[in-house]
Amino acid sequence: MTKRPISILIVDDEPIVRESLQNWFREENYLVDVAASGKEALDKLTRQTWDLFLLDIKMPGMDGLELQRKIKQIHPSATIIIMTAYASVETAVEAMKQGAYDYLVKPFDPDDLERIVHKAVEHAQLLSENRQLRDKIEEMSRFHQIIGQSASMRRVLEQVSLVAASDTTVLIRGESGTGKELIARAIHANSARRYMPIVIVNCGALAEGVLESELFGHEKGAFTGAQYRRKGKFEMADGGTLFLDEIGDISLKTQVDLLRVLEDKTIYRVGGNTPIPVDFRLVAATNKNLEALVAEQKFREDLYYRLNVFSIALPPLRERREDIPLLAEHFLRQFAQNMNKPIHGFATDAMHMLCQYDWPGNVRELQNAIERAVLVCKGSTIEPSDLPFQVNNGPSPVPGQSLADMERHHILRVLQQTGWNISQSARLLGIDRVTLYNKIKRYHLRREPT
Repeated sequence: MTKRPISILIVDDEPIVRESLQNWFREENYLVDVAASGKEALDKLTRQTWDLFLLDIKMPGMDGLELQRKIKQIHPSATIIIMTAYASVETAVEAMKQGAYDYLVKPFDPDDLERIVHKAVEHAQLLSENRQLRDKIEEMSRFHQIIGQSASMRRVLEQVSLVAASDTTVLIRGESGTGKELIARAIHANSARRYMPIVIVNCGALAEGVLESELFGHEKGAFTGAQYRRKGKFEMADGGTLFLDEIGDISLKTQVDLLRVLEDKTIYRVGGNTPIPVDFRLVAATNKNLEALVAEQKFREDLYYRLNVFSIALPPLRERREDIPLLAEHFLRQFAQNMNKPIHGFATDAMHMLCQYDWPGNVRELQNAIERAVLVCKGSTIEPSDLPFQVNNGPSPVPGQSLADMERHHILRVLQQTGWNISQSARLLGIDRVTLYNKIKRYHLRREPT
């Protein structure tokens, strides 16, 4: 985010103080204005505002304390430094209790002036950046909690707007943790079916027999343990949207069953003989290369074409780093509120680390990292030590240069750090347990004997 120059208003009835401070701040490239009284300052405040205020305590008419109260009524988050003589330090302390950021004692020590002003400027910049981020988040949250201002995410949202108005089948592609379910929900929420349910099925988490029963339902006595008739997801989604996540993991038999439903819009419950008409819009998602699966005859070509009518590709987080500050701020607000912790933002170094990290678990991993940071944070800002990783700016220690090598190395490192605790590792990586098991199998990872 581009930082604009910090603006400062100096309020003091002594011309020599105003002039000397004005010259000092201008040499430091601040935007600076002056007022000789509280009334003049409030008049100026009706026309513009400033990031930082320097107020003298003793002024004729309206003193610094009263002026501070009036400024805070207009701008509650204003950053204010009180200027005082030795004799009125107690009054300055009282001003700090009422919301002043700090105080300066006249005559000014140049080192104190520089130190306090620079700290206050950093504080004002942080508040300003947080306000800008909050404004953007509120603007973008109107699109069903999808956060992103990068060019790639704007294209995705344009595609969502385009396809939502139709009843077309949609295939969402993207790595684990990129937000495929959010996109599906956004399509549903902006469609004519939005007043009917959206039903979500994670196909990769269910065995073939269980998935069949989940999708089609079953009749009483259809199999051992089927004590009651049960509706399936197709029926539950009638009139609405059915979202099938991890569609690349379903068996060839289930692919045949799904293809038949898409063609006939009719189902039979497991163990049943009565055709049941269903009316649903299908949105599917996968992190697999379906074209490669078709070439390997692991995925039906006819089903692939039925699903791939309109395709949306979600970019991984490492390819849209400009969205990381917005997402991080969004999650910080969410978790700070949930945990009732007064955390206002990120230290500059911490945000730099967030933007430099590669995020193999994508947005889900970022969300988990912020949740942990809020949990362990003891101050009012997230510091680098609160984050669950370190950014390596040196040469990559990963053997090989491919993305798969990096992912394999990162997963193995997390598993070793957690003592191969699958649940904890999946949480740190920002993926579910099934996905982690699949990656362990894919990369042939083995726990070394102790």
